[in-house]
Amino acid sequence: MKDKVVIITGASSGIGRACAIAFADAGSKVVLAARDELKLKELEEILTLKGVEVLTIITDVTKEDDCSKMIDATIKHFGRIDILINNAGISMRALFRDVDLKVLKQLMDVNFWGMVYCTKYALPHLLESKGSVVGISSIAGKKGLPGRTGYSASKFAMEGFLETLRIENLENDLHVLVACPGYTISNIRNNALSKDGKAQRESPLEENKLMSAEAVAQEILHAVSNRKRDLILTRTGKLMVFLNKFFPAFMDKRVLEFVKKEGGLKFKI
Repeated sequence: MKDKVVIITGASSGIGRACAIAFADAGSKVVLAARDELKLKELEEILTLKGVEVLTIITDVTKEDDCSKMIDATIKHFGRIDILINNAGISMRALFRDVDLKVLKQLMDVNFWGMVYCTKYALPHLLESKGSVVGISSIAGKKGLPGRTGYSASKFAMEGFLETLRIENLENDLHVLVACPGYTISNIRNNALSKDGKAQRESPLEENKLMSAEAVAQEILHAVSNRKRDLILTRTGKLMVFLNKFFPAFMDKRVLEFVKKEGGLKFKI
């Protein structure tokens, strides 16, 4: 990773922030992209004090023009792109029968289209460097998660897109990694959208028992370094994906039971 130019969307917090630090510590040059200017500047200062070459670009990935300008600014500053980590994302928590459809659209705009825009404009440069495209997906991209129709749909879409991109470029040495963390300590649940699109402002899980963002970032760094195609994290996540291949109906019930324990969602009419 020495001197590799790495773009990280959603770099202001959680897994994105942890990835920025992990790749910087590994010797990479880092491009920080997100909407929160204050948090990005705080992270930029931390990395700069370490002697890391950093470029901060305020970016709303739902805006195609922002994504295009972010890629252009990276090329102007560094002259190349080696790794694109599509991490920007939001979640939701509401049953489909109750949710305003604008919530699902917002999920797709951020989680799916944001990745598509960034990947589209970065691709020529990544093909030139024989670099890496990384999608931060989720176990919810492998198994539908109750109360997260928009989230699961966006992650399933991401995985289909990235798998196709990989196959299209098998002869071009483009590396495509789909990384699926399980439940991770981050603000994504606190900021998850409710049925009307407002932030939930609380987590239904015991955050201190979850995998840390820093641990996830180290796994992603290792997977990119070794050009792995898939990364599934946590024992629960790996077990869920494995069992779902052979016993999908059984896993439907287990997943429903798991989500019911979170409380707050009334599944039976």
